[in-house]
Amino acid sequence: MTNYASTKSRVAAISVLASASMAAAKFAIGIAIGSLALISEALHSSIDLVATIITWLVVRVSDRPADDAHHYGHGKIESLSALGVIALLYVLAGGILVEATSRLRESAPPPSFSWMAFAILGVDIVVNSWRAWALHRTAVATKSQALAADALHFSSDVLGSFAVIAGLSLSAMGFAWGDAAAAIGVAVMISILGLRLGRSTIQTLLDRAPEGVSEKARDVISAVPGVVGIPRLRARMVGPTHFIDALVEVPRTYPIDRIDEIKRRADEALKQVYGDADLTFTAIPVARDNETVCDRVMVIARNSGLAIHHVTVHDLGCKITVSIDLEVDGNMPLIEAHDIAHQLERHIRDDFGTDVEVDTHIEPLEPDMPHGSDAVPQRTEEIRTELIKLASDGVIYHIHNVRVRDTEAGEIVNFHCYAEPSLSVIAVHEHVDKIERRLRRAFPSVKRVISHAEPPNAD
Repeated sequence: MTNYASTKSRVAAISVLASASMAAAKFAIGIAIGSLALISEALHSSIDLVATIITWLVVRVSDRPADDAHHYGHGKIESLSALGVIALLYVLAGGILVEATSRLRESAPPPSFSWMAFAILGVDIVVNSWRAWALHRTAVATKSQALAADALHFSSDVLGSFAVIAGLSLSAMGFAWGDAAAAIGVAVMISILGLRLGRSTIQTLLDRAPEGVSEKARDVISAVPGVVGIPRLRARMVGPTHFIDALVEVPRTYPIDRIDEIKRRADEALKQVYGDADLTFTAIPVARDNETVCDRVMVIARNSGLAIHHVTVHDLGCKITVSIDLEVDGNMPLIEAHDIAHQLERHIRDDFGTDVEVDTHIEPLEPDMPHGSDAVPQRTEEIRTELIKLASDGVIYHIHNVRVRDTEAGEIVNFHCYAEPSLSVIAVHEHVDKIERRLRRAFPSVKRVISHAEPPNAD
């Protein structure tokens, strides 16, 4: 059981003991002096006792976790119990009104004066004031409707006790109708307070959005980096838990793991505002205004489950041309590979229009983990020497960290080099690419060259 559940259960249990003792005392004195107002207040307290016992039982159920039959938990049992208690209160209020009007009509004699009645009412006011405060504070902290109903009952007890004191005082001063009028006042207060609680309870059962929660949740989720928009957000409460269902627009160029990170951040942000928030996050990929042609082509390929690279786009004025390197299984028959390429080209034309020109270069997909081993030191030194000679023009210099590995497909060469920091990326790439081509011509067994150019003294 959670800490909240333990707190609610403890407060409700204390209320049971207090309600029982106060109801018995008021009922006994009311009968002894013949006060309808005091008897009515005792009956009201008796209803509160029943309500408190129900609350004590309910809160032990409402905090159970969700299960296969109750996907949103058991929190709404508190709302149902609150409605049941409200019904009992209205039955009591109706009975009091009938008896009080009957006494007024028949001019029944006033109750006997007793200081004991005033004393027990004073104690009742103190005890119920404390209980109402404690229950209200716990209900707010735990968002418990059952405890909120209990707190409202004890608040009405306090007001009812003041009304009974006024009625007994009027009776003592010779106004025979004072006791019956006080009983009517108790019934009216019970009805008004029950109406107030009933309205909020019914709103919860009808899944009315909690006041301000939707707006606040929308602001919190919108502040998460990567969120483009929120076309729909719905919120409701089940017991103390805020259930928030959001359709969230995210850039369609984002990979799945980044979208998952957006969801995680949104969930954490909501829990900081509502510690018990339960977020249902549905991502809707959308195209942003700054999405490039290359971005769109990559999205189309990814949605088709295809691996592409080296996407080149040219604007010819009247149309655009797109060139793509498409990777497929190297053992696949050409006719199947051609069908895949043709389908990809068709998808691109569907997105850009039929006048787009698409050229696809089919090449074998590199294995995920090709087998290989480090080349012998002599071979590595031979290739390192050749790289230094090829970089003699001075634009690319200080060849270092040379590694050569033998694989089933051929040799793979990795090396680092320096270039002037002021050079553009295009200029550096052209010079490095020239070195890579010359190295492959000098060593035909080299399948691939991977270079890393960096400025001097780079971290």
